[in-house]
Amino acid sequence: MKQILVFVLFAALLCWFMFAPMYKHVVLVRQAVLQQEVDYMLEVGASGRRGFIDDTAIGESRLRLAERGLNPGLVQYTVTTTSGVNGMNSSSPVLRGTGIKLTIRYPYERLFFIDRLIGITVPSETDTMSATGMKMSEYVP
Repeated sequence: MKQILVFVLFAALLCWFMFAPMYKHVVLVRQAVLQQEVDYMLEVGASGRRGFIDDTAIGESRLRLAERGLNPGLVQYTVTTTSGVNGMNSSSPVLRGTGIKLTIRYPYERLFFIDRLIGITVPSETDTMSATGMKMSEYVP
Protein backbone atom coordinates (compact mmCIF):
# COMPACT_ATOMS: atom_id res chain seq x y z
CA MET A 1 0.00 0.00 0.00
CA LYS A 2 2.84 2.38 0.83
CA GLN A 3 4.46 1.64 -2.51
CA ILE A 4 1.31 2.58 -4.40
CA LEU A 5 0.97 5.83 -2.43
CA VAL A 6 4.62 6.70 -3.04
CA PHE A 7 4.21 5.93 -6.75
CA VAL A 8 1.12 8.13 -7.07
CA LEU A 9 2.75 11.03 -5.23
CA PHE A 10 5.96 10.66 -7.22
CA ALA A 11 4.03 10.54 -10.52
CA ALA A 12 2.06 13.68 -9.61
CA LEU A 13 5.23 15.51 -8.61
CA LEU A 14 6.99 14.41 -11.77
CA CYS A 15 4.10 15.65 -13.94
CA TRP A 16 4.12 18.98 -12.13
CA PHE A 17 7.87 19.41 -12.67
CA MET A 18 7.49 18.55 -16.34
CA PHE A 19 4.58 20.88 -17.14
CA ALA A 20 5.21 23.81 -14.75
CA PRO A 21 7.77 25.52 -17.02
CA MET A 22 5.44 25.25 -20.01
CA TYR A 23 2.54 27.28 -18.65
CA LYS A 24 4.90 29.75 -16.99
CA HIS A 25 6.41 30.23 -20.42
CA VAL A 26 2.92 31.18 -21.63
CA VAL A 27 2.83 33.95 -19.00
CA LEU A 28 6.19 35.28 -20.18
CA VAL A 29 5.14 35.21 -23.83
CA ARG A 30 1.86 36.99 -23.08
CA GLN A 31 3.72 39.66 -21.11
CA ALA A 32 6.15 40.16 -24.00
CA VAL A 33 3.29 40.37 -26.53
CA LEU A 34 1.53 43.00 -24.42
CA GLN A 35 4.73 45.07 -24.08
CA GLN A 36 5.42 44.81 -27.80
CA GLU A 37 1.88 46.01 -28.55
CA VAL A 38 2.25 48.97 -26.15
CA ASP A 39 5.53 49.98 -27.79
CA TYR A 40 4.04 49.72 -31.29
CA MET A 41 0.89 51.68 -30.42
CA LEU A 42 2.92 54.44 -28.77
CA GLU A 43 5.27 54.64 -31.74
CA VAL A 44 2.34 55.11 -34.11
CA GLY A 45 0.11 57.15 -31.80
CA ALA A 46 2.72 59.66 -30.66
CA SER A 47 4.08 60.23 -34.16
CA GLY A 48 4.12 63.60 -35.87
CA ARG A 49 1.12 62.62 -38.00
CA ARG A 50 -1.25 61.51 -35.23
CA GLY A 51 -0.67 62.64 -31.65
CA PHE A 52 -3.42 60.40 -30.22
CA ILE A 53 -4.48 56.78 -29.68
CA ASP A 54 -8.15 56.49 -30.61
CA ASP A 55 -10.75 53.74 -30.57
CA THR A 56 -9.83 52.71 -34.12
CA ALA A 57 -6.22 52.06 -33.09
CA ILE A 58 -7.43 50.14 -30.05
CA GLY A 59 -9.73 48.03 -32.25
CA GLU A 60 -6.82 47.19 -34.57
CA SER A 61 -4.73 46.33 -31.53
CA ARG A 62 -7.40 43.94 -30.28
CA LEU A 63 -7.29 42.16 -33.65
CA ARG A 64 -3.49 41.86 -33.52
CA LEU A 65 -3.66 40.47 -29.99
CA ALA A 66 -6.38 38.01 -31.05
CA GLU A 67 -4.00 36.73 -33.73
CA ARG A 68 -1.52 36.00 -30.93
CA GLY A 69 -4.09 33.94 -29.01
CA LEU A 70 -5.41 36.45 -26.49
CA ASN A 71 -9.13 36.95 -25.95
CA PRO A 72 -9.77 40.47 -27.33
CA GLY A 73 -12.77 41.01 -25.07
CA LEU A 74 -10.61 40.70 -21.94
CA VAL A 75 -7.94 43.23 -22.96
CA GLN A 76 -8.20 46.59 -21.15
CA TYR A 77 -6.64 49.81 -22.46
CA THR A 78 -5.89 52.99 -20.51
CA VAL A 79 -4.61 56.10 -22.31
CA THR A 80 -3.50 59.11 -20.26
CA THR A 81 -1.27 62.12 -20.84
CA THR A 82 1.17 64.03 -18.66
CA SER A 83 -0.80 67.26 -19.08
CA GLY A 84 -4.22 65.74 -18.37
CA VAL A 85 -5.65 66.31 -21.86
CA ASN A 86 -7.56 63.53 -23.57
CA GLY A 87 -5.07 61.33 -25.46
CA MET A 88 -7.85 59.57 -27.36
CA ASN A 89 -9.39 62.60 -29.07
CA SER A 90 -8.56 62.60 -32.78
CA SER A 91 -9.96 66.11 -33.29
CA SER A 92 -7.58 67.56 -30.68
CA PRO A 93 -4.24 65.69 -30.87
CA VAL A 94 -1.73 65.86 -28.04
CA LEU A 95 0.86 68.53 -28.83
CA ARG A 96 4.59 67.97 -29.08
CA GLY A 97 6.38 67.56 -25.74
CA THR A 98 3.40 66.12 -23.88
CA GLY A 99 3.74 62.50 -22.82
CA ILE A 100 1.19 59.90 -23.90
CA LYS A 101 1.03 56.95 -21.51
CA LEU A 102 -0.58 53.65 -22.51
CA THR A 103 -1.32 50.69 -20.25
CA ILE A 104 -2.68 47.38 -21.54
CA ARG A 105 -3.99 44.82 -19.02
CA TYR A 106 -4.90 41.17 -19.51
CA PRO A 107 -6.12 38.68 -16.85
CA TYR A 108 -4.05 35.64 -15.85
CA GLU A 109 -7.15 33.50 -16.36
CA ARG A 110 -6.53 29.91 -15.17
CA LEU A 111 -2.83 29.66 -15.97
CA PHE A 112 -1.79 28.85 -12.40
CA PHE A 113 -4.54 26.32 -11.65
CA ILE A 114 -2.10 23.41 -11.30
CA ASP A 115 -0.07 25.35 -8.70
CA ARG A 116 -3.22 25.91 -6.67
CA LEU A 117 -3.85 22.15 -6.64
CA ILE A 118 -0.56 21.50 -4.87
CA GLY A 119 -1.01 24.33 -2.38
CA ILE A 120 1.02 27.21 -3.82
CA THR A 121 -0.54 30.66 -3.44
CA VAL A 122 -1.29 31.97 -6.92
CA PRO A 123 -2.77 35.12 -8.47
CA SER A 124 -6.53 35.22 -8.77
CA GLU A 125 -8.14 34.53 -12.16
CA THR A 126 -9.22 38.17 -12.23
CA ASP A 127 -5.76 39.59 -11.43
CA THR A 128 -4.14 41.15 -14.46
CA MET A 129 -0.71 41.30 -16.01
CA SER A 130 0.03 44.65 -17.56
CA ALA A 131 2.40 46.43 -19.89
CA THR A 132 2.96 50.17 -19.71
CA GLY A 133 4.85 52.66 -21.77
CA MET A 134 5.12 56.40 -22.31
CA LYS A 135 6.29 58.41 -25.27
CA MET A 136 6.42 62.13 -25.92
CA SER A 137 4.09 63.27 -28.64
CA GLU A 138 5.76 64.58 -31.77
CA TYR A 139 2.60 66.14 -33.23
CA VAL A 140 2.94 69.73 -34.44
CA PRO A 141 -0.17 71.38 -35.96
